[in-house]
Amino acid sequence: MKIDSGIGYTSDLSKVPEEARRLEAEGYDGMVTAEISSDPFLPLVLAAEHTEHIELMTSIAVAFARNPMILANIGNDLQAYSKGRFVLGLGSQIKPHVTKRFSMPWSRPAARMREFVMAMRAIWACWYEGERLAFRGDFYQHTLMTPMFVPTNNAYGPPRVVLAAVGPKMTEVCGEVADGMLVHAFTTARYLRDVTVPALARGLAKSGRARDALELCYPAFIVTGRDEREWAECRSAVARQIAFYGSTPAYRGVLEVHGWGELQTELNRLSKRGEWEAMGELVTDEVLEEFAVVAEPAKVADALVARFGGLVDRLLVTFPFAKPEERARYMETLRAG
Repeated sequence: MKIDSGIGYTSDLSKVPEEARRLEAEGYDGMVTAEISSDPFLPLVLAAEHTEHIELMTSIAVAFARNPMILANIGNDLQAYSKGRFVLGLGSQIKPHVTKRFSMPWSRPAARMREFVMAMRAIWACWYEGERLAFRGDFYQHTLMTPMFVPTNNAYGPPRVVLAAVGPKMTEVCGEVADGMLVHAFTTARYLRDVTVPALARGLAKSGRARDALELCYPAFIVTGRDEREWAECRSAVARQIAFYGSTPAYRGVLEVHGWGELQTELNRLSKRGEWEAMGELVTDEVLEEFAVVAEPAKVADALVARFGGLVDRLLVTFPFAKPEERARYMETLRAG
């Protein structure tokens, strides 16, 4: 199992080099950025410059805020600059953000994502293998590539492409066209086994590939603390995040697997009124323990292995309140599991 960590300070680029060097020195396999309040690619340029072997991943960049040509270029450049260490993690986001925040079109997200990845691969095949660019799909058309616009920094080939998914349709697309899947944090172990893994298998079957052809990546919620105050603060923060995700109609299926569909209705109602604190209070201990590993700091790694060992290929985790030497021991436990 590989162990990844989010890279902080993405809105303060001056702090990225030190953070990237620290994560590499501590032995993490990958560092990831997210497209939340800042660009997900710029920090990885700095991280590539100041590290040597750690993998660099967006988790996620919003695909539908861009087009295949733009991301083919960014992917090529980061892959070349990092000497083959870049992983292009993409997600669809949800309709309100794509149409209202990014002012971009939305339709049939799973089909669009499948075509998006295929279009990028067609562009890369043109650049790396000399194939004629003649991609014509339902959503994207790429048919022009003159020599002036073909990158020359292509010695490392295309980056791996991993896709975020929650529902079965998008998960099947991951299995069919991607090199990996970014499991959404709003995913329980039960949903992962009962819904995600079977859908992934159906997608893999379409592409004629085996399960080991792609990496399953999971970002784990953790609730822990060294005393009652830390525990309460950590629990409250995680519960609010779970409630925020749970308010999204597209994620209702995860709750329904557990018989909690009406919780999504109530969370959505409160979200529209901006009652964020009240939303977090609806996350009971029963719900919390399905979505998060709840354990004392020294027992977090064992709890993660018990829940995800043999199920996922890499974990995105933080070890709250742990010292560097403790984090090293926890990573050894996870890799052994």
